[in-house]
Amino acid sequence: MKAPRLVLAAASSIFLFAGLGCAHNYPPPPPPPPPVAQLPPLIQLADHNGFEAGRADGARDVESGIPYHVRRTRAFHDCPGYDPQLGPFGPYRDAFRNAYVRGYDRGYHRG
Repeated sequence: MKAPRLVLAAASSIFLFAGLGCAHNYPPPPPPPPPVAQLPPLIQLADHNGFEAGRADGARDVESGIPYHVRRTRAFHDCPGYDPQLGPFGPYRDAFRNAYVRGYDRGYHRG
């Protein structure tokens, strides 16, 4: 009877050691994503001013029955609210106009 127990013990230790060899070594988790870069103050100002002006103009135009004409407004061309201490006018103008179109669209189509 000792022989079958010995064989059984030997067989189970083989399976035990074989099972340990198949253990998974998982890689460490990836590092956290880099922090989101904040926009420069000039672009933040242009985005805020453009969106708010566009939203107000779009809402006013739809209430007045004026057809959609986002690029024909005075604010779109003049880009008010520019502060020269924050940087050059060109990037402000571009950011203002992009935000103005988004705001006008929201104001016009959502009343």
